[in-house]
Amino acid sequence: MIYCCDEHVDLAIDIVVDEYETFPQLTKLEEDKKLSTTCEYCQNNAIYVVANE
Repeated sequence: MIYCCDEHVDLAIDIVVDEYETFPQLTKLEEDKKLSTTCEYCQNNAIYVVANE
């Protein structure tokens, strides 16, 4: 699972596709989780979760 901002969502999708060779699931974070979760690439607030399942 990769938490990412709007700017890095493409990078997160590419990484999941490369690692698991399957199309990832893109889920928007709920409002209460957006405040405390940061992007794994830039420390901005995360907006999406990219996962293989």
